[in-house]
Amino acid sequence: MPAESVERLQRYHWPRPPENGYTVDDLFTLPDLPPHTELIDASLVFASPQRNFHANVIDLLVSGLRGTLPSILRVRREMIVVLDPRNGPEPDISVVHAEAVTGPDQTYYAASDVLLAIEVVSPDSEARDHQTKPHKYAAAGIPHFWLVEMGEDENPAVQIYQLGTASGTYALTGIYHDQVKTTVPYDIDIDLTAVDEL
Repeated sequence: MPAESVERLQRYHWPRPPENGYTVDDLFTLPDLPPHTELIDASLVFASPQRNFHANVIDLLVSGLRGTLPSILRVRREMIVVLDPRNGPEPDISVVHAEAVTGPDQTYYAASDVLLAIEVVSPDSEARDHQTKPHKYAAAGIPHFWLVEMGEDENPAVQIYQLGTASGTYALTGIYHDQVKTTVPYDIDIDLTAVDEL
């Protein structure tokens, strides 16, 4: 390791986890956490730098979701969702109930505020986005979940899931490659090929 890197690490004081792990209160009060830090199973998870695909897909979906959004809902990007005291993930996009929006200083939403959580898969978050987060979102009762990956044509491929009331788990209801056109959770029509124009 280069001497400069060793020196930088020696100067930085990494947070030491409490005996029973971190809580969402810690997530909001620890100083100097990097942007987009999440809390998963009482552990802090730091995000790698964002790639163009990730940023462009978020922009495309946010715009598309807002285009037909009912007035009782709002679209939010990269906001913490508190699932329980030991889990505060940050979905790439959330559709929340408008009544849950309290003002410009708001830093999180409760799971009960969220109608739809969307994760755009990055190389460093693949396991969390495929396994950990959907399981936790379902357990917290978030009714809808989208998982977005880069397709073979480098356009987004969107997998749409809906929470089963009896099973308490997500069931796949469709996979979309060129266009997302659905009536659940509201009328949505998004041209996925438009990501090339961003």
